[in-house]
Amino acid sequence: MDSHADLGEAPVTLPTFVVDCANIVQISSSCVQLLSVLSAEPLHSAAVLILFNKSDLPCTMSLVELKSLFRMDDIIRTAPQSITTLEISARSGQGLQDVLSWLFSNRSHDT
Repeated sequence: MDSHADLGEAPVTLPTFVVDCANIVQISSSCVQLLSVLSAEPLHSAAVLILFNKSDLPCTMSLVELKSLFRMDDIIRTAPQSITTLEISARSGQGLQDVLSWLFSNRSHDT
């Protein structure tokens, strides 16, 4: 099945960064990788979606704690990109409608 047909012709090339909230050991590494992605010149004018996944697991940190560790307020304030963060669970489907809404509302940025 064609992914463009599934998303109503929305492009699937919008930058999306997924953080595994259950893997606490890798949070600092994820932050460094995110900063590297955001500093890439071709993405400076892109709308970026950051997904905090596995929010349904009891061992994960809260979204407030994760955003604090990532210093998301500072990143969003200083990055040239428009950044959106969402808390999701790919397993349960929590937040996936918000992801689709973001894709649809930002599809014109990529075309």
